Amino acid sequence: MEYRKIKDEDNDGGGSSSGDLESLRGKPISVTNVASKSSELANWKRKSVVTLALTVLTSSQAILIVWSKRAGKYEYSVTTANFLVETLKCALSLAALARIWNHEGVTDDNRLSEIQWAAFILLCCGCTTAQLNSNSDRVLQTPLQGWIMAIVMALLSGFAGVYTEAIMKKRPSRNINVQNFWLYVFGMAFNAVAIVIQDFDAVMNKGFFHGYSFITVLMILNHALSGIAVSMVMKYADNIVKVYSTSVAMLLTAVVSVFLFGFHLSLAFFLGSIVVSVSVYLHSAGKLQR
Repeated sequence: MEYRKIKDEDNDGGGSSSGDLESLRGKPISVTNVASKSSELANWKRKSVVTLALTVLTSSQAILIVWSKRAGKYEYSVTTANFLVETLKCALSLAALARIWNHEGVTDDNRLSEIQWAAFILLCCGCTTAQLNSNSDRVLQTPLQGWIMAIVMALLSGFAGVYTEAIMKKRPSRNINVQNFWLYVFGMAFNAVAIVIQDFDAVMNKGFFHGYSFITVLMILNHALSGIAVSMVMKYADNIVKVYSTSVAMLLTAVVSVFLFGFHLSLAFFLGSIVVSVSVYLHSAGKLQR
């Protein structure tokens, strides 16, 4: 009786296992889940890396701009610096594309056959040129013009950011380097026009690289990498992440400026820091709950 009972239990167990295997056959649910989780983890790592890179690059951007001045003035041509920034970004994008072409070949998603973003570039080039505008200090000395300029820049920046994200994500399979290449080609063209209009005589008389220093070269490299980081955040994250990254970068810049330039932190800065910190926490918490 005992032997028969044990044998019956073994048969029941074997039948159950066989049934389970039969029920799972043809349904690789666990494999799909593992692949999905692996993909989500890879996407999260990529978003984290590009966001962190953008924060660090943006925080050091303002510091390098201040360092590039001498006696409070730019000794180099600002328009040529902007042109070199766009040229470097274009070159980096083209180099990345060349590497992809060598490994994967030319496909519909990575070929340079479509010119995009004409309307967006009209907005972006004005914002990019304004980053290192030599007349900014004079304009901001008048409160009304300063407030108007700040409001206009905020509106253009917000609209351009949302529009850029929409275009980048309209065709997710499109290689980001293709999109960046056309953007930076137009940026080079607009900044070349700015050189002719604003600094043609200075460039012809003193030279294209007059007043450049090692800090100036670092600043140009920083701006180029920051631009590429922004496009990657737009592609793989979203515009809200970019805004939070820039906000955190401003806080880091202020803290570093305390040690480098003797910057004094005000009550408004601490209040703004609290607002930014709470916003970032709420945004991150909301993402985790989804």
